[in-house]
Amino acid sequence: MPPALDPLLQHPTRLTVLAFLSACHEAEFGAVRDHCEVSDSVLSKAATALEEAGYLTVKKGYVGKRPRTWLAATRTGRAALAGQLAEFQRMVAAAEAAGSQHSTTAG
Repeated sequence: MPPALDPLLQHPTRLTVLAFLSACHEAEFGAVRDHCEVSDSVLSKAATALEEAGYLTVKKGYVGKRPRTWLAATRTGRAALAGQLAEFQRMVAAAEAAGSQHSTTAG
C-alpha cells in the first residue's frame, strides 16, 4: 500500500508551522517565524498555503498601535497533522518489521 502522506505537509516549513501551532491556542507571527527559523516571506507563503487548505487561521489586529498577525491551527489542520504523524509511524513500523524479518532470514 503506498504511503498516504499529505502532499501539503511534505514541505518542511509547512509541517513545522503546523506542528508548532498544534501545541498552542494561537501564536504571534514573529514567534512562529523565529521557531521555524525562516524569513517573513517564507512563513507568509507557508501560512497562506495552510490557510487555503483550511489547516490554519490568520487573525490580524493591533497591540497598541502596532499591527500584529496571529496564526492558529484549525481542527482540520490538527487532524491532518495527526494523520501525517500516524503515517510516519506506520512507515517506521513497516520498515522495522521488514528489517527484523530480513535479519532473521539473512542469519
